[in-house]
Amino acid sequence: MAIHNIHSIEASQFSPSIKKNLVKPSEAQISFSNFLKKSIEEVNNAQIQSDVMTKKLVNGEDIDLHQVMITSQKAGITLQATMEVRNKVVEAYQEVMRMQV
Repeated sequence: MAIHNIHSIEASQFSPSIKKNLVKPSEAQISFSNFLKKSIEEVNNAQIQSDVMTKKLVNGEDIDLHQVMITSQKAGITLQATMEVRNKVVEAYQEVMRMQV
């Protein structure tokens, strides 16, 4: 049983409302890259803030212990979540690479 008359869909076949929602691969790559960069910077800032608060506590500055612990836990959780996302992305990449063309 053969399948006939299957044609590739060109962007010109879409209605104007669908055409404007199409994103070029290069634009998607830049957008995704910016998203990843921003996310990693946020994780880094959380780690830096945790380090600063810990140093303040160690130096005897007027800072509450519970604030230091909360900041430390937030930094740890964001780092853990980032690592889990990275692991899932690596797994997805490996699955795609195992696909037979």
